Amino acid sequence: MISDSLDLLSRLKSLGYDNPSRDPWWWPESGTFTVVVGAILTQNANWERVEISLENLRNEGLLSPEHLAEYPAASLEGLIRPSGFHTAKGRNLRELSRRVIEEFGSFETFRETVERDWLLARRGIGPETADAILNYACYREAFVVDSYTARLLETLGYELSNYDEVQAWMLEGLAGREEELFPGLPSAQVYARAHGMVVEYCKVNRKGRAIVVEPLLNSQE
Repeated sequence: MISDSLDLLSRLKSLGYDNPSRDPWWWPESGTFTVVVGAILTQNANWERVEISLENLRNEGLLSPEHLAEYPAASLEGLIRPSGFHTAKGRNLRELSRRVIEEFGSFETFRETVERDWLLARRGIGPETADAILNYACYREAFVVDSYTARLLETLGYELSNYDEVQAWMLEGLAGREEELFPGLPSAQVYARAHGMVVEYCKVNRKGRAIVVEPLLNSQE
């Protein structure tokens, strides 16, 4: 039985799911506007498809709010088509980029001052996307949970009905004990690496929508 989130995450770490070769915050190009774009593009899309879209945008010099805000809608939709839902995602990216420039002036100011409520008020941004932007782009103490997290905990026997409950369960076990998991790292980075380990484990240990938990249950801290 997994007793709490620290127990779960410690087992994931012992199994090698904290990949040292990745970005120190797990999400590629952390701390940049690329994370904001990727967080929107990855909605209902495989990351491999998102990487194609990001490369298309990178080749056109569009990974900044200043350039995305003014880029023609039809052309943008063509570049991000691999990620799916390209019309809605293109509109949301353009609108968000405009608001970042209008209200914050630059991505740097946005990164330092944006609040979760502001993000949630934007079209196409829900709790998971908002927390991903706050944690991975802005280096804030926001713990991201996703469908992988919910399915993993459900398989482990935890009945949690929504995003807030899953997030609260993950935070409760870590509260004041982040140093036990990743000594020397700030809490925000611990949250980032913790979510990354959950995702990496679930990608490897899934059968259809089911998550195989035997490696976790059989592991030793």
